[in-house]
Amino acid sequence: MADWNDRQPTGTGFGASPSLNGISFGGVSSDEGLRRHMLAIYNYMASGVLLSGIIAMLFARSGMALQLMTSPLGFVIQLAPLGFILAMSFGLNRMQTSTLQILFWAFAATMGLSLSMIFLVYTGGSIAVAFFSTAAAFAGLSLYGYSTGRDLSGLGTFFLMGLIGLIVASLLNLWLKSPGLYWATSVIGVLIFAGLTAYDTQKLKEQYAYVAGTDFAGKAVVMGALNLYLDFINMFLYLLRFLGDRR
Repeated sequence: MADWNDRQPTGTGFGASPSLNGISFGGVSSDEGLRRHMLAIYNYMASGVLLSGIIAMLFARSGMALQLMTSPLGFVIQLAPLGFILAMSFGLNRMQTSTLQILFWAFAATMGLSLSMIFLVYTGGSIAVAFFSTAAAFAGLSLYGYSTGRDLSGLGTFFLMGLIGLIVASLLNLWLKSPGLYWATSVIGVLIFAGLTAYDTQKLKEQYAYVAGTDFAGKAVVMGALNLYLDFINMFLYLLRFLGDRR
């Protein structure tokens, strides 16, 4: 989602846009290097989702979620993931890769604490259905973004603008409390993050040409995983509104 490495394809060095056809980066073919790069992103993303899910489930079952999330500390827990995102985004160029990695795991852990409330609101079975439905949709959409020859940059801009509108509508509905607007934002939310999944995957694939063989490659993996993590989790939460059976 965040355009953290959008460089113009001119010049040489880090900002250049070398062709991926037959180019070798540090002795590794571009195709092999790209596969390793994307696999590393997916591994980080999937591990982060798994960590968040385990922490959310354990925190909810311990009874601490009900106590803490309904207290003033719960507000701090809800905002903590946003703090980590901002720190990683604005401190990207100054931080070492190892620091970004630590912040990513800390973000995933605090997201787990924040997500623990869904286990108190929805049944475990419906959460599982929503999760695996999201996983299947995410896999298909990400594969499309990776393999399609269509330029999705225009659609990406459209979905990002839609995301802003979705946030405004969701905040407005906190005051209006309209069931119709609630369901409308749910539908739109699923569609927006479905589109962003394909768009972000294509963007990450294209950005490999800029970071291959540079010290920034490790940072690109972490930030790419963060982008896809956010797409997955948000699509899951909006889908849970449809498929989730409340306790």
